[in-house]
Amino acid sequence: MHDTYTIYPLGDSGLVVSFGDEIQLSVHEQVQKLTKLLEAEPFEGMIEYVPAFTTVTIYYHPWIVGDKGKHDPYQVVKERVESLLKHDRKEVVAESRLIDIPVCYGGEYGPDLIEVAKHNSLTEQEVIHIHTSKEYLVYMIGFAPGFPYLGGMSEKIAAPRKETPRSAIPKGSVGIAGKQTGIYPIETPGGWQLIGRTPLALFTPNAASPSLLRAGDRIRFVEITQEEYEARKEKVYEY
Repeated sequence: MHDTYTIYPLGDSGLVVSFGDEIQLSVHEQVQKLTKLLEAEPFEGMIEYVPAFTTVTIYYHPWIVGDKGKHDPYQVVKERVESLLKHDRKEVVAESRLIDIPVCYGGEYGPDLIEVAKHNSLTEQEVIHIHTSKEYLVYMIGFAPGFPYLGGMSEKIAAPRKETPRSAIPKGSVGIAGKQTGIYPIETPGGWQLIGRTPLALFTPNAASPSLLRAGDRIRFVEITQEEYEARKEKVYEY
């Protein structure tokens, strides 16, 4: 990995590696490579790493990393990260899974579909067609447990957030906010325009891997009927 990056401290027990300030595929790939390297070669004292759109934050135990005060813990971790970043490690590129997300659009499951259509001078079916014709990349998981931040939505169906957020959005709801689309894995307040709902459980707390999706996955939305939605609701899926 010879790409440009910057490293800076986060408090006295954290370090941030930044690969840029724009959300793009090349930056995402560097974030994924570093997380895989840290997973494959964790250092003593590392607590966890947190990947985001353009950064990887690493948390560590200063006392352990600094060998009981003998060394500057930040400098130790910084040198460790720089050592990892020096080499092109193609074998640790993250596996990219392709996952189909079934969605029942409109009606009670997507009450804002008609508003999104009107905002873009489209029919509801045209919005559905555009939304299901793209392949989306999961850049990161955040905001709520299992919530995927997706890239790749067509600007043809972009729509502003609702002026007054809902106090509760049903889990599985698929929404649009600006130029982004996403899926609510749990019931939570939110201001996204809801266009449909998936019967898949995106977040299962007691599962070995609680989040169905992970950074680096590619997903496709697939339209299903209300009858199909009810038949598949709460079924546990493994990928």
